[in-house]
Amino acid sequence: MNLLFLTFGPNIKNHYQANFAILSFLRYQKELNTIYVFTDYPEYYTRLQAQVQIITVTKEQLTAWEGPHQFFWRVKIKAIEQLIQESPDQPVMYVDSDVFLYQNPQELCTQLRNGAAFMHQPEGRLSALQSKTEKRMWQQVQGMDFGAFKLNQHHQMWNAGVVALPSQNNLAAVTLALDICDKMCAQQVTPRLIEQFALSVALQETYGLREAKPWLAHYWGNKDEWNEHISQFFLESHLKGFSVEQDVARLQQFQYRSLALIKRNKKTRTRLMQAIDHLFPPKNQVFIEE
Repeated sequence: MNLLFLTFGPNIKNHYQANFAILSFLRYQKELNTIYVFTDYPEYYTRLQAQVQIITVTKEQLTAWEGPHQFFWRVKIKAIEQLIQESPDQPVMYVDSDVFLYQNPQELCTQLRNGAAFMHQPEGRLSALQSKTEKRMWQQVQGMDFGAFKLNQHHQMWNAGVVALPSQNNLAAVTLALDICDKMCAQQVTPRLIEQFALSVALQETYGLREAKPWLAHYWGNKDEWNEHISQFFLESHLKGFSVEQDVARLQQFQYRSLALIKRNKKTRTRLMQAIDHLFPPKNQVFIEE
């Protein structure tokens, strides 16, 4: 199996999340063929250069991958396509940087080799989802015709924090995902979930889908708290001079079960904290003098 990470932009949090995720897989290297990191900031992965294949992505390549409608998250599908074209006999698993492996993936990899496809977890039929974005999207895409099928009330939205394709029919599946993505962009569908729904539909139509949640955790809903613990993990590693191998071993002691994956604070609390900060700004600040 080839493992794929995409990280773009200067925000260091995205990069130490990806480093943390990569460490979680290194304990199970026998299940992996190659770990790829596609990035425009390769210097953040120098420490892992013996364990991963770093692919520097140029601005020109990113623009090309965004396609005729300049939809940024189309690059996720294009990166998956590139790995499939380069190694068609290998399953491909794309993983968001805010995902990590917490269980032995042997059974997941076995199912993948046997032709199963995975995304992180189902979010429900698009036709039944209740957010304004999802309702608007369903109104825009229902009945959209792709020849072999039309988008209907049974198509589910799956979380794209994990996207895993077996080697069987992989090029057909990723080509279908691109077709769906591009047609939605051409029809000016609300963009926030386009690539996620395109992958969901393409993999449902090609394989059926299974959830990767029993092996992989996705902390998209509590990044601030996770980032605090991850930054402390790497700061200690740096100050104590730990090796990659030592960090892989340390990760087995990481108290991940004590951290919520999703934490929703009420909007009233957020507004109240903002109001307090506005009413009571810090005073008597002292800076270094010239």
